[in-house]
Amino acid sequence: MSFSSSKKNQHPVFNSVRDLYVHSHLTIENINKDEDFEIHNLKDIHPELPYSSPVFRPNFFSFVFVKDAFGRYTTDDLVFETVPGTVYFTNPGHYKSYTWSKINESYLITFSESFLKENVHPDIFEEFPFLLAETVKPQVLQPEVFSEFENIYQQILKECLSNSRYRHKVIGNLFVVLLLRIKEHFWKEYNPIYEGDRSSGIVLSFKKMLESHYHNLSAGTVDRAFRVQDYADAQQLHPNYLSNVIKIKTGKPIGTWISEKTIAQAKFLLHNTSISVKEIAFRLGFSEPNYFSHYFKKYTELTPALYRKQRDSVKP
Repeated sequence: MSFSSSKKNQHPVFNSVRDLYVHSHLTIENINKDEDFEIHNLKDIHPELPYSSPVFRPNFFSFVFVKDAFGRYTTDDLVFETVPGTVYFTNPGHYKSYTWSKINESYLITFSESFLKENVHPDIFEEFPFLLAETVKPQVLQPEVFSEFENIYQQILKECLSNSRYRHKVIGNLFVVLLLRIKEHFWKEYNPIYEGDRSSGIVLSFKKMLESHYHNLSAGTVDRAFRVQDYADAQQLHPNYLSNVIKIKTGKPIGTWISEKTIAQAKFLLHNTSISVKEIAFRLGFSEPNYFSHYFKKYTELTPALYRKQRDSVKP
């Protein structure tokens, strides 16, 4: 299946795996609409096989651990087979589809950027740059190596099903172990520019610069939010060319990348610091707190103050 540029706009975009399953009329009984992190056995979601998904673009990250299942998945124009022992990772911004012909056991973990920054580490992408990669090839692991991952994701599953007030922090710490194992076993020689493709390099450089800049904004070490021109100048590109590459390669306009990063960073600061809303607005490049509040509410349906209040109410 090819995701040509002329057809991409016809396909739905989903902010969570629950949205995808609702759209696809799949089982959502064990999917929590209020969680930024989910783990489940795909066998419970796909009782009838074979199954082929629609083409869609996720705004969430995902890992799949295939213990005993067969199928394939497509990301943009690349097709990969899924067999027992396969581990693969996908990130936001690409057009996906998948097919399952048999599933006995295959676990899917999905999570948002906000979850990573709030519960794992605010500089998560510096330690694990493959999370920003445009396309990461799947790996088929030997059984003894796969069992290491199985032990970790089963512990994560156990915590997800618990009622512990510390469950998010425990899951976050277990997820660090999972990422370290992935890095150790088959991404230690990782080359982020997939097959030397120049457009892939442009996308990766933009993502890294976006992440670094918002880290500096949050820390207060820079006082101006970058414009598209700034990102283009950093790579000595015309802004229209950069915008076209980002849109074609990721399916999202560059402005959407910037706005989503702004909201993710705002959520992190509201939840994890005592900095005033006014100061957060200033740090993220807003000249007026009221404009920041309207902007935040547009994307989250909550004001920054209400979001902070609700998140603070569930803190241990």
